[in-house]
Amino acid sequence: MSLRRFVLSSMLAAAAFAPLVSSAQPRSFTVQNGQFTLDGKPFRIISGEIHYARVPRAYWRDRLKMAKAMGLNTITTYVFWNEQEPERGVFDFTGNRDVAEFVREAQQEGLYVILRPGPYACAEWEFGGFPAWLLKDHNMVVRSSYPGFISAASEYMKKLGEQVAPLQIGNGGPIIAVQVENEYGSFGDDHAYMEQIHKMIVDAGFTKAQLYTADGADMLAKGTLPELPAAINFGPGDAQRSYPLLKKFRPQGPFMTGEYWDGWFDHWGSKHAVTNMKQQVADLDWMLKQGYSVSIYMFEGGTSFGWMNGANSNGKDYQPDVTSYDYDAALDESGHPTPKYFAFRDVISKDTGVTPPPVPAAPVAVAIAPFKFAQSVSLWKTLPAPTHSEQPLTMEDMGQAYGYILYRTKLQQPVSGELALHTLHDYARVYVGGKYIGSVDRRLNQTGLQVDAPAGSQLDILVENTGRVNYTTVIRGERVGILGGVTAAGKPVTGWENYPLPMTATASLPFTDEPCTGPCFYRAAFNVSKTADTHLDTSAWTKGEVWINGRALGRVWNIGPQKTLYLPGPWLKSGANEVVVFDLDGGAGRTMQGLDKPVLDAPVK
Repeated sequence: MSLRRFVLSSMLAAAAFAPLVSSAQPRSFTVQNGQFTLDGKPFRIISGEIHYARVPRAYWRDRLKMAKAMGLNTITTYVFWNEQEPERGVFDFTGNRDVAEFVREAQQEGLYVILRPGPYACAEWEFGGFPAWLLKDHNMVVRSSYPGFISAASEYMKKLGEQVAPLQIGNGGPIIAVQVENEYGSFGDDHAYMEQIHKMIVDAGFTKAQLYTADGADMLAKGTLPELPAAINFGPGDAQRSYPLLKKFRPQGPFMTGEYWDGWFDHWGSKHAVTNMKQQVADLDWMLKQGYSVSIYMFEGGTSFGWMNGANSNGKDYQPDVTSYDYDAALDESGHPTPKYFAFRDVISKDTGVTPPPVPAAPVAVAIAPFKFAQSVSLWKTLPAPTHSEQPLTMEDMGQAYGYILYRTKLQQPVSGELALHTLHDYARVYVGGKYIGSVDRRLNQTGLQVDAPAGSQLDILVENTGRVNYTTVIRGERVGILGGVTAAGKPVTGWENYPLPMTATASLPFTDEPCTGPCFYRAAFNVSKTADTHLDTSAWTKGEVWINGRALGRVWNIGPQKTLYLPGPWLKSGANEVVVFDLDGGAGRTMQGLDKPVLDAPVK
């Protein structure tokens, strides 16, 4: 090692672990002479990503302590617009959506923060973080200069700025950097749009932290802005190929990995992802030895609770993500350190020369004895008032974001042939005369099924949003429902009753002790004397959703690979706890239990 590199390495090590000042004294984080500086001194970012929306608020501090103990000096987090503005003009920064509190807790634990406010996130999150209500405007073009998009995004960014701009490093807070958009080079090359997003973020008050962009190394020319530093994102084995591309594009630096992918995510019906820890350790070691800044994606993946999983698609193939976002990360879904955690910890300690704090104890997970679902109610007995239309309406047309939508009509003519659902998003169950006849699945590139029905038959098509696509230009057409109408044996089927089923009011369902089959809600209770994490075993169920004490927990689908749902202890109550399950293939005698370990790698169908 040269004397210059030794001196620089020593300076970076000292600066990287300098104590974070918790007072309100203004500080500076900027780029000088091609490197990041904190209060004028060289600073190397060693970060890991956690999404506060994917971790129960009661565990934020627990996870942050784990990050500090792995040797990280910074936490990176996305802000998901659809979480913060679930309805147009209705902003929510409370509870698990309190991003400012997450940032404050990071500072209290001695960590800096990199904020990724979007407005586009990706992150295998529903619609890439965009709120579904954007698509009620049929002219909407997301990630563009379309005035309706820019106006809505600006309102969101302004409200977010009111919450967290005071927490920038220039105000004495921990936010050292703010990302402008996200991997835009993989999507388009409209630099005028990128400048609009840059201005939007500045106008929202993000002027006292370092702004930057992030793209794949091959996409830098399309996604960057000349006035902002550029970070690069890549996966295992790609570090030594990607950095020369960054140096060629921006020889002056600074040099940073915005996302180093230390794992991967799972799709329904595909095998559980397990990645190469040995390669990842070698890559991290190499990047740190070069003095580069790095953010590990993910430090902890967490959980896409409720309906918040995204999906991938290239325009034809559609791959919805599971509820778990374990990601094969250093810290697992429920906050336990993995072998990767300790391997990364050793590398960081060795390369910085700094011994991190002791590793805290992780939350204990317990088993819960099997419990039976004795009460139920048929979906057909819970339908709301419908809206009539000639052609099927989308969820967005109905002011609905997630859940299911039911289309009902009477066949005016006998049908013998294909019932075609033109542009189905995403999964449908078809019933004729109340009898289930089959499913149509976008995931399998299915578009219809054969029907034989007499005139006057009632036709029901129950459609589920299994997750809007979060990546590629496909996101621009992600309305949910039947988008292009229905034909039967080639003839249009019109005159529909549209029933919105957002699945948000399980407390008011009229449960009885009568048995139920078909699409049904089921209710049970279990008792705990002391709350603790568990993993609800969903292997007895087919396809649907689970709620715990009225909170949407996640999805069930028997095609695998996920066969448990992480249930955080803080979401339980001492005493009785209510579980509600919606299952498209209901039947009597179903049970559930809690396991002390997850099942994320079950065989797939």
